[in-house]
Amino acid sequence: MKHLTKMLASAALVAASTFTVQAEEFRLGLITPPPHIWTKAAGAFGAELAEASSGAHSVSVFPSRQLGNEAEMLQQLQTGALDMAFMTVAEVSNRAVDLGSFYAPYLANDIAHAGRILRSDKAASMLEPLPGQVGVVGLGYGMAGLRQIVARGDVNSAADLAGKKLRITPFAPILDFYNAVGAAPTPMPLPSVYDALANGQVDAIDMDAELIWVLKYYEHADTIIQSDHMMFPMVGLVSAKVWAGMSEAERTMIGDLMAKHVDSTIDSYIAKEAGWLDQIKATGKTYTKVDASFFGSAIDEWNAAWSEKAVSLDALRAVAAETE
Repeated sequence: MKHLTKMLASAALVAASTFTVQAEEFRLGLITPPPHIWTKAAGAFGAELAEASSGAHSVSVFPSRQLGNEAEMLQQLQTGALDMAFMTVAEVSNRAVDLGSFYAPYLANDIAHAGRILRSDKAASMLEPLPGQVGVVGLGYGMAGLRQIVARGDVNSAADLAGKKLRITPFAPILDFYNAVGAAPTPMPLPSVYDALANGQVDAIDMDAELIWVLKYYEHADTIIQSDHMMFPMVGLVSAKVWAGMSEAERTMIGDLMAKHVDSTIDSYIAKEAGWLDQIKATGKTYTKVDASFFGSAIDEWNAAWSEKAVSLDALRAVAAETE
């Protein structure tokens, strides 16, 4: 019996060793274009994984929705057809509602504060249910910049947004927010936004400073409102089915490296956001900086609705207060 046990242990060790050194190319999808910070972080993750595994593993990065929109990519992750993704927490929150807590208006005072919230133990704990709820493993958070508003025509108050078609990312927290504002929130993928703003298909967009500047959304706007009203987290995901097939050593290596590179995006946005906003301001467009009072009762309406939907909202607010 002892001999059999030793044989089985040896066989398991050989099998694990064989799997570990077997070359595997992972596919990682994103919606962001190649110049975007998230896409660059994905490429850096793949390069470091190849180096750390001595070429046993590599990552092919598919930006710009090449593998579908985020809803489609999340379905692929669930089935194991896609290995990895850097994805907005927004999309994941459509299936794990508690993650909508991150979108509480003015949860973060500024972009550095947003980073501290995302690096908290509470934020990390909110990823733990994802394998059971969504079929993915969340390995860490990144982010884009705080949300701003770019509009055609003059916007002097939230009342000027009433009835206006305003492009949003399609997920419940931001839909509820702009419904409370009185706008007509209009879901639209990133590749369509520039032309839609140019031809008047939408009157305004909700966007971060990086894309407002890099993709030149300001060119077809009259008013830029620096509202900083909402953070916009990203999460590094691995298919739970793919994760289950990895050895412990592979999970540790991939988990640590992905967490490192998604986290690096937080530092990138903290360092660069002010510069993008200064460049946008210098375009000569009407540029207004506002605070929570700009949105009137919309914030209270959002808080009332989401305090019943997101069980972590109060705890996350406590983290925000502790990390100010």
